[in-house]
Amino acid sequence: MNKLGKNIDSYYVTKALQLYIEGISYREIERILGVSHVSVMNWVRKYKIKAPEQTAYHPTYKILNHAELVDYLKNSGNLKGAGMMITELGDKYMMIKWKRFKE
Repeated sequence: MNKLGKNIDSYYVTKALQLYIEGISYREIERILGVSHVSVMNWVRKYKIKAPEQTAYHPTYKILNHAELVDYLKNSGNLKGAGMMITELGDKYMMIKWKRFKE
């Protein structure tokens, strides 16, 4: 991670806030990005981020390299009935997926 004293690269701040909005917990964001969950909590407070209430679902995520991501996306069955967001995460990609329709 790119740290300059107490300043953390804005890339990580943006990724952390995206994950928070998607419903990922502070501790899980810490594990994924390698930044303190306390830092993430502070950013949420600083930027006044309020995640929408998500009682009906919790997103799932996978960390994939490029080849794994391409293989996953080739199967159209993986794309039906779900929302998905793919974001770069260092040299890998994070795919966040949630069911679009409530059952």
